[in-house]
Formats: sequence, C-alpha cells, structure tokens
Amino acid sequence: MKPESLPTRSHSRELIEFIHALKIETLPSDVVTRAKGCLLDTLGCALFGSLQPWAKIMADEMTTEASRGRSTIIGREQTVAAPAAALCNGTAAHGFELDDLLDEAIVHPGAIIVPAALAAAEAADAPGSRLLAGIIAGYEVLNRVGLAAGTEPAHRGFHKTTIIGPVGAAVAAGVILDLKPEQLMAATGLACSTSSGIKSFAAGTGGGMMKRMHCGRAAESGVRMAQLAARDFTGPPTAIDGKFGLLEVYGGKTARPGLLTEGLGQDWAMTTIFVKVYSCCSWIQGAIQQLVALRGPKPLKADEIRQVRIGVSAYAAKNNGEPAPVDIMGAQYSFPYCAALALAGDPTDPAMYLEQAIDDPERRRLARRVELYVDPEMEAAYPKHYGSRIDLVLENGQRRTSFVLDPHGFPADPVTDPERIEKFSRLAGHAKPPGRVKDIAAAVQRADRLSSVRELTDLVRN
Repeated sequence: MKPESLPTRSHSRELIEFIHALKIETLPSDVVTRAKGCLLDTLGCALFGSLQPWAKIMADEMTTEASRGRSTIIGREQTVAAPAAALCNGTAAHGFELDDLLDEAIVHPGAIIVPAALAAAEAADAPGSRLLAGIIAGYEVLNRVGLAAGTEPAHRGFHKTTIIGPVGAAVAAGVILDLKPEQLMAATGLACSTSSGIKSFAAGTGGGMMKRMHCGRAAESGVRMAQLAARDFTGPPTAIDGKFGLLEVYGGKTARPGLLTEGLGQDWAMTTIFVKVYSCCSWIQGAIQQLVALRGPKPLKADEIRQVRIGVSAYAAKNNGEPAPVDIMGAQYSFPYCAALALAGDPTDPAMYLEQAIDDPERRRLARRVELYVDPEMEAAYPKHYGSRIDLVLENGQRRTSFVLDPHGFPADPVTDPERIEKFSRLAGHAKPPGRVKDIAAAVQRADRLSSVRELTDLVRN
C-alpha cells in the first residue's frame, strides 16, 4: 500500500499530524518554560539515580556491548548508541521514585521522554530548540494515549507507564529526527508492539530492580522504533486506536479514543505535570505531606502515637498497604512505612528509603499500627486526584485530622521555581560538585538557544 492510499481519518492520525506540524517558535511560551522545568527535574532524578546499583548495572551492561554511538550515559564518559543511552538514562531517572507524573493518565513522562529525546538529539547533533520540541511532543502524546487508555491497564496489573511509554518516546525521538508524517505514524505503530510491563514489583514480596528499568526500556524502544521508521521500516497506521490496537487490547472497556484529540492545541500536557516532593509512590505523597504538617516541626516518637488512619482510593488501598516491606521498592510503595517515616523521621531524605533505614525497628513497629481504609470521597476523586484523609490520635488523647485531594506538586498546588531548583540541586549534588550543578541548571534555562544539545549533555558526563 502506497503512503498516499493509507486509511482515512482517525483520532491517532489527527494527533500525529498535529504533532508533526508543531514549531517551537509558535508554541505558547508557558509550555516551553514548563518543558525546561521537566528537563531539569528529570536530569536531577537521573543524576541521583545514576549512583544507584541498578543504574550502574545497566550502564555496565550497555558499555560492555561497546556499541558505537555518540549518545551520553549520564555519569559515564563513554558514549553509546542512542537506544542504549535511552535505556540507561531512563533506568536512572525512574530509579528512585522521584520523577514526574501525568496524574489522570497515570504515566511517568519525564523518565521516558527526556532520555529518549536527549539520546536522539545527540545522535542527530540537534539544537536545543529541537530537543525541547521533542520533549513537548512526547509528553503530549504520552498524556493523550494514557488518558485514552483509561484505568483498565493498571487494574489488570500492567504498569501503565511502560504500556504507553514507547509511543511517547517514539514521537519525541521522531520529532527530533525530523521524520516525515508517515514515518512518524509508522514509528508509533511499531512502538505499540513493544508495549510491556507488569506490576509484580508491587505484590509485597519484593520488587527487586525490575520497576527501575521500566522507563528505560520504554525510552529505548521508542528511540529504536523511530530510527527504524527513519529507514522506512513501516508499521500499521491503526496500531493505536484501530482494531486490535493498543487502546482496544490494553484499555478494553475504559478505552476512549476520542481523548486522543479532545482539546488538541488548547489543553497541553505540560500544564498538568505532577512534580514529586518525596521518594515514593505518587498516591502516598499527599499523606506524607499531611502527616508532616500534623506532627509539627519535629518528628514524634512511636510511643507518642496512639492511632493513625489513612483514607485512600480502593486502588491505593489494594496495592499500597504492605505494612512490612522487604526491600527499597516495597518501602517506596508502602503507605504504612511512609506514614511511619513522615511521623517519626525525615521523608524528604532519599536515604530514608534505603535498606538500612527501612529496617529500623521502631519505624517498623509504628508502620504495623497504620490503618488503611477506602474513603468514599477519595475513591470518587481518583484518578483525577490522588487524595487522602488523615486521622492522627496522640497518646495524650489529642486528635489531629486533615485531608487533601491534590498533594503539593500537583497542578492545583504546583511547586515553585525555587522549589524545583532546590530539588534539582539537592539530587544533582550527590553526583556533581556545586559549580557543575549550577552550570547544568543554567544550560537547561537557555536550552532553546543552544546550538547543539551537546552543550548540555557534556555537562552531565563524568
């Protein structure tokens, strides 16, 4: 079938044609500014994550293959092929539950889109403006496909981020590689067949390192599919919203293809980003925020606390209620552990989620006393809101209660620019000296004016 005789209109075709026509010069300035913020936040997560064992193992594996290429692995001197770099940097960026989220779509965009875009931009020696265009395009498609798929994939046990992720990554890379419309359509079609990822890491028996690599695999797949499409490797044009397409197969009864194009050009994914404050699952962020406020400026002792009840959605109650996590992944997904940490420790410190910290006997005893229940209001608000209700009773009989629908970092209560810079500096400071941290932040701020993306990526190597 010749390109000009391809099937008629569909929501996915309209979306891809819109994305292909995007120009950084005509995008709303706020969208471009927010894209820089997402780039900075993801780089901070990746720099911190590059120090973790799973990121080191992945980088060792990719550099051992010695693939020829010029794309950066964050924290490494040797460059590799673009897909391998995307795999490593996605693994690092998603490696400590600090990366951003598109809340209603239930997908993590930054740890997929930014690594894919950076790798493709280096491979093509693209300017910073094209990098930002790819990031904006990738976020947009990832959000819209995630919304159109609904909640069915997550409820069936798929990790929705990695089901939808390859499509967004393919678009980000494809825009940067300057694919033609039919090539970009082919890249998304091919990417749909690389969708994978199950949530067995949240089963409570130990998650290992599997989830850490999920965003890396999605980024890698998207870059590879875009590169294949650039060579005119074709894919089905109906793979997103056609028969046996991604939405039908994974989304099932909650699939709504019309959301692929609803508000297109008016509602931007960049305005709906949730920037995390704590190193844990998104559903838990609001509860930690409230417990820190309710306890007061200083941590409490376990024997000062009589009762802790947390009302959440049914999904959170089902998947995040393990009171005795066995590893880091389990702790970051456990309402009881994170609640105990918020009351009796410092939940802003990533080290508090490492194994030596989660084995603290007093914190474990307190975690076992945390009661999780389904709150009707929180259930009705999910997934548009990640709400929680807190009922804290102290041993002296004092009762303290609160609830939030949108934790700090949500679009309704966004992080400020100083908070974003502080988060980046804190995370990047684990991997780079202060002067280099400032240089990276400054390069991101002028990303749209960089003649080559390598002016930025050179700063995140060793």
